[in-house]
Amino acid sequence: MQEFEEKRAELSTILDSARFHFIGHLQSNKAKKAAEIFGVIHTVDSAKLARRLNAELDQAPGRGLDVLIEVKLSGEPSKAGVAPGDVAALVDAIRECRHLRLLGLMTMPPWSDDAEPSRPYFARLRELAAQNGLKHLSMGMSHDLEVAIEEGATMLRVGTALFGPRKKP
Repeated sequence: MQEFEEKRAELSTILDSARFHFIGHLQSNKAKKAAEIFGVIHTVDSAKLARRLNAELDQAPGRGLDVLIEVKLSGEPSKAGVAPGDVAALVDAIRECRHLRLLGLMTMPPWSDDAEPSRPYFARLRELAAQNGLKHLSMGMSHDLEVAIEEGATMLRVGTALFGPRKKP
């Protein structure tokens, strides 16, 4: 969030009609700012966060927000997301939020230089989406996008391929 806020002013002059997507762990105390500046949030992982985003949009009549549920399919402690068994309940909670449009699911598999180990995570996310009647799958990054596409990705995160590796602050 902070990184984008720093770049937002510069980008608004050259990308005035762009719709920005938020990818990363979103704390509920940052929901107000996220609802203001992003068109899509890929990382809703709790009913509390969904309700908070929805409440922030009560203050912006006529505005809605596209969201995806982040699903934690790996056991990595560094990863966030809802457990697979809790996806249906979160789908229901988001569908009760009048300002949120639920597009689908998102996941981040464990990092590997080889794309193939990501396949079972992508396949599992596709199964969860089908079980819950969701169309979009945000999965795959620059290094594993081919496997993600083969497994049904509709949204890819390819920043490294477009802009090169991120510079560490």
